[in-house]
Amino acid sequence: MRAPLSGSTQLASGSSYPARHALGRSTRRRGPVSPDSWRAVSCGAHGMSDHVGVRGVDRVQGTGGRSWQEAARPCLRDLRHLTAVGGRGLDGGMTNVRDVPPTAAAPEGRRAGNRWIALVVLCVSLLIVSLDNTILNVALPTLVKELEATTTQLQWIVDAYALVFAGLMLVSGSSADRFGRRRVFTTGLALFGAASAWAAYSGSVEMLIAARAGMGVGAAMMMPATLSIITDVFRDPGERRRAIGIWAGTSGLGIAIGPVAGGLLLERFWWGSVFWVNIPVALIGLVCAQLLVPDSSNARALRPDPVGAALSIAGLGLVLWAIIEAPVRGWTSGVVLGAGGAGLVVLVCFALWERASSHPMLDLGFFRARRFSIATSSVSLAMFGLFGALFVLTQYLQFGLGYTALETGVRILPVAGLLAVVAPLSPVLVRWAGTKTVVGTGLLVVAGGLWQLSGADTASAYGDVLGGMMLLGLGAGLVVPAALDSLMGTLPPGDTGVGSATNGVAVQLGGALGVAIVGSLLTTRYQDRMGPPLRPYRLPQDVSDSVLGSLGGALALADRVGGTAGRMLATLARSAFVSGMGLGLLVGAAVAAGGALLAFLALPSRPSRQHPAAAVHPGPEEPE
Repeated sequence: MRAPLSGSTQLASGSSYPARHALGRSTRRRGPVSPDSWRAVSCGAHGMSDHVGVRGVDRVQGTGGRSWQEAARPCLRDLRHLTAVGGRGLDGGMTNVRDVPPTAAAPEGRRAGNRWIALVVLCVSLLIVSLDNTILNVALPTLVKELEATTTQLQWIVDAYALVFAGLMLVSGSSADRFGRRRVFTTGLALFGAASAWAAYSGSVEMLIAARAGMGVGAAMMMPATLSIITDVFRDPGERRRAIGIWAGTSGLGIAIGPVAGGLLLERFWWGSVFWVNIPVALIGLVCAQLLVPDSSNARALRPDPVGAALSIAGLGLVLWAIIEAPVRGWTSGVVLGAGGAGLVVLVCFALWERASSHPMLDLGFFRARRFSIATSSVSLAMFGLFGALFVLTQYLQFGLGYTALETGVRILPVAGLLAVVAPLSPVLVRWAGTKTVVGTGLLVVAGGLWQLSGADTASAYGDVLGGMMLLGLGAGLVVPAALDSLMGTLPPGDTGVGSATNGVAVQLGGALGVAIVGSLLTTRYQDRMGPPLRPYRLPQDVSDSVLGSLGGALALADRVGGTAGRMLATLARSAFVSGMGLGLLVGAAVAAGGALLAFLALPSRPSRQHPAAAVHPGPEEPE
């Protein structure tokens, strides 16, 4: 039952997801796989540990009355043989026959009560990671006021976290399996807590951006390690599904309560409280993890790929830098074009490295299957629209409509609420209407929501944008689970972790690009509208930079000036901001509509009937 598990995992976290090694790994096969070898994989997929039932082995061997240990012995021989030939294990740290011998049943029984306590520790610690995906949005206008951050700097504060998180997620999974899952988890938790303290007491925007990148490193270590630990300590399939459901629900809870929690903190404390709240949770989690969470590792786990991680972060970082800095430095300036070109070259080098590597961070061969590549693209495009819209909406609600941080957090809830309600229904709709219809329709709904939001102006009220926000949550709730189910359906049983991790990376990268592009279009239009009217006044450079840098800076100056001149400046700034927001959201709507067209034209409607192995290295395309 791969699809339900995968769908719940993705939906809940919204942004960040387990590395492939928690549930399996990509195996580069050097030649045809024999039926006996596939028999071994089948046994491994049913679990070669104390929870394996005789039914799963009997179906492979047809042994009926024998004990499962006797029946499994041929499967174990074949699995060891296939591992020796292929150069790496197929278990992904989850069903390792060396780590979990048949005699492990007694120790597992003694741990039965502790594993649920361990799950609580993991989920509470994970809560601060998922919370951080949305808690910062409502604090962006406050950062403009307190740190005098420009819109460009706000983009970096958001994207520094997402960029590092996405770039390190895959490599962190292999590190957890190889060097110890609890060790990597606690190291990430400690780093996340320390970086949160750094962020809370940052004295400048630059320091805050660096701290956010550090939080991204910690989150990337924690997220895959938590799921890997869960799959290791919960050996019974039913218990494992319930545990992963709780894990996924915790992630969803963090995303849903983030805006309101941020608003409550900002109502009572200083802006750093949205980061400081992570520190006590991290400290308690560290102590409890050492006492209550078992450690495990897999000596045969895939080696980490630090070169691939570095190339991906460098390439994407250069591209994002070019997009974000373009409004300030000029879209056609040499430094912007040079950075963008260099980023693309580095990304090509990343692709070449992954193809040549014996232990790639991401097997690019999976993207040859249309169901995999188009489903991944659909997730990224949906998150492009969602994250880009949230970036500008929180500023619009506070600076444009005059709501407080708490009132803004409450008014953002319909997006997360509808996403959470619709998401469980998406797989049901897929069975009825097909993947193509659900994903394509969902992207069209996202496009419609963005288009409706783009029509907001200075005279609009909350009711005028509520419909667009609801469409945004509804569309994203349709797309993400259906696309993830399609993505996971292309993979063999041992490679489900690849799909889960790839989906997580798609969420983070889509969101980062959405913030970068929508935010940059907003800044470009805002400066174009504000510059000419202010030029005759010959404002001092620092004042001009503040006014042109963000709507908050312009409103602060308008308050200081007061009178008719102040009111005129505030009206001009709000009008320019709304115009830029409309442009950015219209482009987001066009991107989502293009994704819908791609899904309707190229995404297969039903899963392929071919063998899972063929989906990884497909010949003819899947049937429509």
